[in-house]
Amino acid sequence: MGLDAEQTIAQPRPIGLTLFRASEIYGAEPFYHELIAGIDRVVRPHGLSVLLRVLPTREEELLQLGRWQQDGTVSAVILVDLIDDDERVAFVERSAIPAIVIGAPTTAQGLPAVWTNDAVTMHEAVDHLVSLGHRRLAHVTGPRELTHTLSRMEAFTLASDLPDVDTVSIGGDYSRTSGYQAMQTLLAREPRPTAVVFDSDVMALGGLQAVQEAGLRVPDDLSIVAWDDSAQCQLSDPPMSALSHDVQRIGEMAGEELLELLAGRPGATREAPHAVVIERSTSGPVPVA
Repeated sequence: MGLDAEQTIAQPRPIGLTLFRASEIYGAEPFYHELIAGIDRVVRPHGLSVLLRVLPTREEELLQLGRWQQDGTVSAVILVDLIDDDERVAFVERSAIPAIVIGAPTTAQGLPAVWTNDAVTMHEAVDHLVSLGHRRLAHVTGPRELTHTLSRMEAFTLASDLPDVDTVSIGGDYSRTSGYQAMQTLLAREPRPTAVVFDSDVMALGGLQAVQEAGLRVPDDLSIVAWDDSAQCQLSDPPMSALSHDVQRIGEMAGEELLELLAGRPGATREAPHAVVIERSTSGPVPVA
């Protein structure tokens, strides 16, 4: 797929990626470091690189895309963290910049996309916890304007629609602080949840800290599962159970489709391999009352 291995693109320009994040959140978030590493592995032999801009607002993202288009800075762009009726999608369609979406085809509006089936992943997480006897489940979400967050929330509700299963959902922003605060709120509930799924590893680590500071034990008193495995999950104390995607493979797939676009061929929409539950030391059987 794409260009021959020995080919390079004439006068290569980088591939642009904008990311709406507070800098401190991006710095602690492994997902995009892994994603970019995968893209880079595919495109670098062709003289390309990834140009990342971390920006404070969605408006700044759109302005950055406009500057890149006007100046001819980039050869293509990658769109991530889409929202409903995302203006970035409309912009790249108007400007004819080659673009690929990391996200569900339903939000890509016809652009090629590399996506993960979040509904299947959430069902696997809930099934794992229910099989351990948990009946009071919580979901700490990412930003709720993101379409993939909405997909996960819907899947959590559907997967948990079982007899005697109670659920609660709390919003976060991918930061460790938001995970910590969400867990404090959950621990104050009566009765409190016995298992919590976090939408990011960083938030899950904040939640783990809150549990430990409350004098509770994981998983004896409460189970935690992080969405997306990482070295931070593996090295936490205790090691964090996680939903493991091959994030670098997602990046490689995106890089392959970008090369197709830059060669003048239509890019394809591709589903990445499903995540699997990695059970470590933060999930276990429901506590005995």
